[in-house]
Amino acid sequence: MALPKDIATDVPQADPATGPAGATTAQVAPVASEPRLIVETGLPGRIGTIAAPVLEGLGYRLVRVRITGEAGCTVQIMAERPDGSMTVEDCETVSHALSPVLDAADPVESAYRLEVSSPGIDRPLVRQSDFDRYAGHLVKIETTVAIDGRRRFKGLLLGTEGDAARIELDDIDKTAGKTANETTTESADETVELTVRIADIAEARLVLTNALITEALRRGKMQEQQREQQREQEQAADAPVRRSKHTKHSKQSRPATPKRAPGHRGD
Repeated sequence: MALPKDIATDVPQADPATGPAGATTAQVAPVASEPRLIVETGLPGRIGTIAAPVLEGLGYRLVRVRITGEAGCTVQIMAERPDGSMTVEDCETVSHALSPVLDAADPVESAYRLEVSSPGIDRPLVRQSDFDRYAGHLVKIETTVAIDGRRRFKGLLLGTEGDAARIELDDIDKTAGKTANETTTESADETVELTVRIADIAEARLVLTNALITEALRRGKMQEQQREQQREQEQAADAPVRRSKHTKHSKQSRPATPKRAPGHRGD
């Protein structure tokens, strides 16, 4: 089904790894993407299979595909650079490249609206590196299998251990998981750590906090500085080499014109 012409791009004002909206986009090289461990199924999964190689060829990574009933039908593509950033111009680049590919593959039977966005501040975590990058922040997860009759947990993300995520559960979740197959440990100060395979997590998302917003601003500023340095280096490399040519000019002497004394007339 052909896409409508109004292809949307949507980037928040700031996220943990996004520069200011409207920042100029530097060239992005193709990447060998780290595989996602948390993936979609059904139609979103088929769209993700189509979109992922297109994004990788442009130097971006697929984060998530979601289909909503907004504006009839909206296919939302979350994408990012390998460092986690995503500008408005990046979204436009992805939209223009992905639109004809989806149009040709025709995975959606009805008309739909394509929306490309950054992951946002309270972003989904889908790769193992995401769980390491955002260690120290609050996270909510939903598992594919129940742990002590529960599938939803909230706590402090501690990073990864092997192929598993480590989470220090908050007060309301400390009684969960103690007898499950997933590993849990309890220290003297009553903290409970849940270790669960990332592949067994159906969804993981950061919790919006002041600390996360502060981190968003810091990362955005740092990455904008890096992009500016890259642009300057590219401009310097593309600038033509100017060589100054010095030509020596010989001075030719001319015979001096004799000066006549005032009132003197020649013979």
